[in-house]
Amino acid sequence: MAMDDIARYGAYLAEEKHASQNTISSYLRDVTQFAGYLESSLGCGLRDVGRETVQEYMAWMQGRGKSAASITRFLASVKSFYSFLLAEGAVAENPAKGVTSAKVERKYPEILTAKEVELFLEQPQCVDAKGFRDHAMLELLYATGIRVSELISLDMDDLNLAAGFIRCASKGKERIIPLYHTAVKALQDYVRNVRPQLIADSGEEALFVNMNGERMSRQGFWKIIKHYQEKAGIEKDITPHTLRHSFAVHLLENGADLRSIQEMLGHADISSTQIYTHVVKRQLKDVYQKAHPRA
Repeated sequence: MAMDDIARYGAYLAEEKHASQNTISSYLRDVTQFAGYLESSLGCGLRDVGRETVQEYMAWMQGRGKSAASITRFLASVKSFYSFLLAEGAVAENPAKGVTSAKVERKYPEILTAKEVELFLEQPQCVDAKGFRDHAMLELLYATGIRVSELISLDMDDLNLAAGFIRCASKGKERIIPLYHTAVKALQDYVRNVRPQLIADSGEEALFVNMNGERMSRQGFWKIIKHYQEKAGIEKDITPHTLRHSFAVHLLENGADLRSIQEMLGHADISSTQIYTHVVKRQLKDVYQKAHPRA
């Protein structure tokens, strides 16, 4: 019964909520682990749960050293799961409703300065196929602020270099994002001269492929990012999302309005975009503290 409920919930997240693969994996993992705890510790199933049990499990997680962020995410997962069961009529109430989690310390994203971005983007040397491809990928990422999952999902048809934009489809929505000239040039060099040599199959639709000619994977891209971080000697921890965060903050610092940034990033809710205003304010405060003679 539990596994059937979880399987249907997974299908609902994918087909109706258009959730990302990461969200689906996280939510299903949280609910599956909760189901395992219920069975092994209490001998009951997911449908036999009250509010106290949810709270007990959260206390159990805390006792095992789970972070406040993990506990908060579990609560979001389980609330969503029981809302789904409630809508189906499988349960009479949502046992996670009204339950609050430990306050999570807000962790602001790591941002590169404009000089650090320049240094990072200069690392791929355009002397071989790998260098041209990596240069095009990094330029595109910083030019558009798209997610890594969106970057590796891009097909050739999503690129319009003549008009200078890409089409990005994600979570059931499509957005058009402009490209600056340097990114267009990097992509032209890659698409015209390099990609034809790399692809294993002439029918391959993926824009970015690995050295075996197949679509680039998330893990493959992670290794590329880490390689160039080390090469650039940048001490900040650069993740595939760092260029996305830096894109948003640099636009904001240079006068872009929040709604436009929200649209380019593909945020469903403006509250997700507002974190960047907090980053900018925090940076200004740091500058003030260091530079003002009386601070």
